[in-house]
Amino acid sequence: MSGTLNNTKTTMTTTIDAALAPHPRRRKLTFAAVVIAVALATAGITALLVNMFTRQQETRMPFVRVVEVTETTTDPAEWGKNWPREYDSYQRTVDVTRTRYGGSEAMPQQKLDRDPWLKRMYAGYAFSIDFRDRRGHAYMLYDQEHTERITKKPQPGACLHCHASATTTWRRLGLEAQGKNLSDAGPFDFDWPSVMKGFEILGAMKYADAHAEILKTPDGTPQTVKSPTAPSATASTTQQALSSQAHLGAVHPVGCIDCHEPKGMQLRVTRPGFVNGIRSLAESDDPVPHLPSIERWRQGSRKAPYDPNVDASRQEMRSFVCGQCHVEYYCGPKSTLFFPWGKGLKVEQVEEYYDQYKFPDGHRFYDWQHGETGAELLKAQHPEFEMWSQGTHARAGVSCADCHMPYVREGAMKVSDHHVRSPLLMVNRSCQVCHPVAEDELKGRVTTIQDRTHALVDRSSRSLVDMLDAIKAAREAGATTERLAPVLELQRKAQWRLDFVASENSMGFHAAQEAARILAESIDYSRQAVAAAQALHLSAPQSPAPLPATRPVQGITPADQAP
Repeated sequence: MSGTLNNTKTTMTTTIDAALAPHPRRRKLTFAAVVIAVALATAGITALLVNMFTRQQETRMPFVRVVEVTETTTDPAEWGKNWPREYDSYQRTVDVTRTRYGGSEAMPQQKLDRDPWLKRMYAGYAFSIDFRDRRGHAYMLYDQEHTERITKKPQPGACLHCHASATTTWRRLGLEAQGKNLSDAGPFDFDWPSVMKGFEILGAMKYADAHAEILKTPDGTPQTVKSPTAPSATASTTQQALSSQAHLGAVHPVGCIDCHEPKGMQLRVTRPGFVNGIRSLAESDDPVPHLPSIERWRQGSRKAPYDPNVDASRQEMRSFVCGQCHVEYYCGPKSTLFFPWGKGLKVEQVEEYYDQYKFPDGHRFYDWQHGETGAELLKAQHPEFEMWSQGTHARAGVSCADCHMPYVREGAMKVSDHHVRSPLLMVNRSCQVCHPVAEDELKGRVTTIQDRTHALVDRSSRSLVDMLDAIKAAREAGATTERLAPVLELQRKAQWRLDFVASENSMGFHAAQEAARILAESIDYSRQAVAAAQALHLSAPQSPAPLPATRPVQGITPADQAP
């Protein structure tokens, strides 16, 4: 009995073992699956390691020097062969960049048609002939060459300071003044003394002659071109003179060489106007907490003048390269181009600097004499750097490039987007990096600031027109220039402040409270001028003509206004 049971157990065990034993085919499939999984994992890890190595190599070699670019290579296309990522986005500055308060995709709109008060404000000045909306950097030289401010009015070569790549021409002219030529300078020698001398020489020329000098300078493009010639002596307009010029290269708008050194693309400033201006600001007593390198220089020995290319941090340079051109400056024929920063950057400090500045003939500084009133006035250019300096972003250490040229990722590379434009066109990369808020909310904040600033500009312009009418009427009633002198001083102050905000290209966003303060002062000075002019009008020896009617303020009916 026990033998039978043992046999039964043995048989059952054998049967179970046979049932549980893997099938030979199943064993092969399992082995194959394991091999494939290991192979895939190995391939994935290998690919990951290769990718990591490649990205590390990219970061170690941010560019490949395909061609040699030097201090004479003003053609950005040549730089683009070494730095294609930056050049690709730089070329896109031809694209549409329109926002609510500026920009254009074609020939810019004439501001004088949209805002007729501008024509009266600029009466007697070239801006009363042609004043258009801005476009992208790609158009900065073309639009200057074709504006009627240039073609119909004589302008100095200083106008090219911020519209053309002129560093090589400045150096050439400076060297020639020393009896040398461009080849005497090394390929990577910027030679600041020669550049400064050439800057003075070119700026004193007529615009067409200065344009021709830039054409005489090789631009680094490897191609055969015509020999340089001077503008035609028979040309009747600046435009005809420009079209008659033959050249060794081309006149390029501001490009790579103006903000980067050619060896390794490090940021630098190249504009003599900025170097002199920021130096005078550093030597002033005006607090500039948003520019810590200046504060450090002031606390140092001051043995050497402040030099932005030596003393400034890289973050500061990301604003300084923009501040070379997006600033207030004088570029007229009576003096070498300068930035009026010797008293500070605020509107009243710039005004004080101008008021104390004397031309070589001893006359107080002014840009032009108003065509209606005869007042000697100031013309604001585009003081973005000055206005930004008064805002919260500057104080927080945010640079121009952080918002207008934000970083983009391309592989392992982090590069600045050289498609320079309004942050409103790329909120996710410009604003939301610091502000974790919905895009519509951020745009709404900007719109509120800009709408309010625009409304204040509108009120200021109405006050300005009332002032011009009152001064004109007082003069017609017999008020002499001597008696009107205090009124004309008020006009100078009122127009300067309105123009400072209206010509600045952020519609108040760079410093909202500062823009509102400036416009409030403009309105105040205009209304003071109206009251003073009306008093002269009523006290004129002749029977006075009726006082000109003032324009009603929006939202207030004439009956609600004081008589």
